[in-house]
Amino acid sequence: MSHTYLLSWDCLGLEACINISDIDKEIMWDSLNDTGDNSHQGRPQSVGSIVNMLQLRARYNNQRFYEIYVVDTDDTVTADDLKSMFDDDPQGSAELIRQRGRVLYSDRQKAGDIKIR
Repeated sequence: MSHTYLLSWDCLGLEACINISDIDKEIMWDSLNDTGDNSHQGRPQSVGSIVNMLQLRARYNNQRFYEIYVVDTDDTVTADDLKSMFDDDPQGSAELIRQRGRVLYSDRQKAGDIKIR
């Protein structure tokens, strides 16, 4: 079994690391166990709504050069592992995710376009 993570980062570092495999499971169980008490209100209703919120944030903060990726991992990799990886080596982590993940959104700044580092 594997996990699917939604990762969002910008020029300041990792912003979101969400296990979307778990969200799909929660939504399924919520709909199967719906008691009518609206206890699940306020949570995003789907992975699509989370992606839409992240993309909206990225589009309105384009000066931060957001990137949003989805990556599949095996069971041994947790969200904390991914967060730690980005804390320890942000550039190397971004490169690894770019190689192995699927891009959903990217405002990545090209090295030649950067005037002041």
